[in-house]
Amino acid sequence: MKKLKIIVIIMLIMFGLTGCAFDSDADVASYNVSKEADKFKVKRRIVFINLRSDSYLFEITGNCSIETDQVDKQLEVICKTGADSYQKHFLRLADETTYTVEQLQYSEVSKYDYEIVFKPESIIPVKIETEIGGK
Repeated sequence: MKKLKIIVIIMLIMFGLTGCAFDSDADVASYNVSKEADKFKVKRRIVFINLRSDSYLFEITGNCSIETDQVDKQLEVICKTGADSYQKHFLRLADETTYTVEQLQYSEVSKYDYEIVFKPESIIPVKIETEIGGK
């Protein structure tokens, strides 16, 4: 029972700290839209542009998640192409190239909505025993 109380206290502290992470409603909305995009729920258009010739090189359109890899100087794009199929693209960032990411659909996100996902391997098992029959 003592372990359960400790876990509940830790979770309450975590919930209290989550409200301090954002400065404005726009920060919360930005975070929520990014999370939805990482779940492949936001349709995007990613356009790579040659700055020297002022023309676009190519574009990717779809439910895509993006991440900038500063170490390898590349944009990593993962797009959902079917129920359980994905494609990953690596786009090299150079001095003569840039990219834009455009959201093509409205995202319904809330500044009040949040989700907590526990990874099963990180949860400490807790055994709760109760008295049966008032013993």
